[in-house]
Amino acid sequence: MTHLGGPGDDRASVGEGAEAAALEIADGVESLTTLWSLAAQGAALRLSQHQLRALRALESAPGLNLTALAERLDIGLPTASRLCDRLEAAGLLERVLHPHKRREVRLDLTPHARRVLGDVARRRARALAEVLEGMKPADRAALSQGLRALLGARSQRPPGLDAE
Repeated sequence: MTHLGGPGDDRASVGEGAEAAALEIADGVESLTTLWSLAAQGAALRLSQHQLRALRALESAPGLNLTALAERLDIGLPTASRLCDRLEAAGLLERVLHPHKRREVRLDLTPHARRVLGDVARRRARALAEVLEGMKPADRAALSQGLRALLGARSQRPPGLDAE
């Protein structure tokens, strides 16, 4: 963590530019990521972050095939195949022949996977709500407005992969 403004920070001020804001936001994201992971681990079925990402990808785009899932997760095909093997063994994923393409296999979530994802989502929302309750209403509104602006800017101008 960059620990901006925290104990041991020898800088008097973080500055006002985009770089300073990026460092502050990075701290917040890291803290929220930890909160997010801990909340998910409290679910009845513990899943790795990769497994959760795969299930979420299949939830948002039902019927993906293995190649499309690997591309969406930015992982190799053998890795995606092993990941799906584990999810299938856990009863979270079904491989189903595509109704119109005999050689293609679709990946579908099981009802159990949908329950697990619902449980994780509820736990994460509850953990985040507990943190937000400690904020003043005006600060919550400002945070919400800032996040909407950040996501809007992100969708208009995705960051370059080779940016320094």
